[in-house]
Amino acid sequence: MHLDFSFWMVVATLVTGGIWGGYVLLLRAGVFKPAPVLNGEISEPLLVDYARSFFPVILIVLVLRSFLVEPFRIPSGSMMPTLLIGDFILVNKYAYGIRLPVLRNKIFAVGEPQRGDIVVFRYPKDPSMDYIKRVIGLPGDRISYINKQLYVNGQPIAATLLGHYTGAGKESFITGALLLEEDLSGVRHDILMREEQPSVTMDAVVPSGHYFVMGDNRDNSNDSRYWGTVPEENLVGRAFLIWMNWDWDKPGIAFERLGNSLH
Repeated sequence: MHLDFSFWMVVATLVTGGIWGGYVLLLRAGVFKPAPVLNGEISEPLLVDYARSFFPVILIVLVLRSFLVEPFRIPSGSMMPTLLIGDFILVNKYAYGIRLPVLRNKIFAVGEPQRGDIVVFRYPKDPSMDYIKRVIGLPGDRISYINKQLYVNGQPIAATLLGHYTGAGKESFITGALLLEEDLSGVRHDILMREEQPSVTMDAVVPSGHYFVMGDNRDNSNDSRYWGTVPEENLVGRAFLIWMNWDWDKPGIAFERLGNSLH
């Protein structure tokens, strides 16, 4: 069990709820005397007062973050140009099923990843780390990557050259890369490639219950081409919105990115 933020939120919920609920039960059982009324308000013990105040707030945050929406910050350029360093995104936590916090067991099936989805998942080599990539291959698909050409089930994926990319701030390192529009089974999105960088070659069939993922920044992404597929149980959710962008190497907030939906 990884002791992440969700774990501590669950602990905080149980502790504050236990203190407040336990005090109420003991009060009703006559173990404690009713708290005196001062200035028209019931004067509870300080610890109980804090627990009563924080419990509903912590519970609401836990429910929202565990079952509905969770915020993430993009720390690297592996999903450029779709996602930039410093983007803050929202991830739909119920898109691929409702899971219990901490235990991560699926308790209710909702949907499955589709080709082209941008997904957040726990890195198979180190589940304490969250990764974000695009779904390329579904269970049973044959994925090939040869001379920087992507093939799905033997069919080449079309990519139209748009020009050269110009980065700013922390993205400056990728300036000059080829900017292409890829059509992944009807999902159109931009990708980057560096002509001078050697290409990895691979060919594999996606196992049942697994997904093949790649970054949109094809020559600067640690993805399924190198370490394999993502098990279904490692999925966290589907990224759907940029709600903030802040890069210290740029002048302030990139307001033009706020509210952009992801596809």
